[in-house]
Amino acid sequence: MNTALYVGTLALLAFSFWKDKKKTRMALKKAWKAFENILPEFLVVILLVGVLLAVADPKLISSILGAESGWTGVILAALVGAITLIPGFVAFPMAALLLQGGAGYMQIGAFVSTLMMVGVVTMPVEMKVFGKKLTFLRNGLAFLFSFLVAFVIERVVG
Repeated sequence: MNTALYVGTLALLAFSFWKDKKKTRMALKKAWKAFENILPEFLVVILLVGVLLAVADPKLISSILGAESGWTGVILAALVGAITLIPGFVAFPMAALLLQGGAGYMQIGAFVSTLMMVGVVTMPVEMKVFGKKLTFLRNGLAFLFSFLVAFVIERVVG
């Protein structure tokens, strides 16, 4: 599957280069700049997760975020996700590493969904734009929805 994606991407890149060399070069330069901007955050989070996985053995991760932790682990993961500010392009690889380290699908589902939908850190900015009532309503509903996401993920994947 991955090979097909790489071959397809290279074929489309070659087609783009054939159609308009200048625009393709400009797009590649922009993509490289975006990659350079993302890379430091990405490496820091991967490093932190790597250290966490090295220090915390799979048994510890499983006890805190594993399937055996049940809804307590889901609540803990949701709380951590709600107060953490990590971009999606970092969150998903991190979630995969945590799953490999012994975390449960339901717990990671709650973590990632609150990470993406709940913004405790960004609430002050959101309150200025949308007001307190709407900010708390949106974040509260998103937090509750993350438990539904966790439940569905557990039923489908777990």
